[in-house]
Amino acid sequence: MRIQLREKIIRVCNDKIAQKGETVGLSFYAFFANKNDNPELLMEAAEWWIRTHQLDHFEKAVKIRGMIEQGQ
Repeated sequence: MRIQLREKIIRVCNDKIAQKGETVGLSFYAFFANKNDNPELLMEAAEWWIRTHQLDHFEKAVKIRGMIEQGQ
């Protein structure tokens, strides 16, 4: 996964955790605007989330942030 997407995921996770607490869940759509302005990046996130790690639709932000920080 490209560094740009990793940084964005960590930033969004940090923001959501700060706003709603450590139990907040999110989907990979949380990293994108409602408008599909970057389909390649969206598909890269979907591939990582669904195919590579077989995650549920909603996962805890702390889990996702930890996975990204560990280089998964």
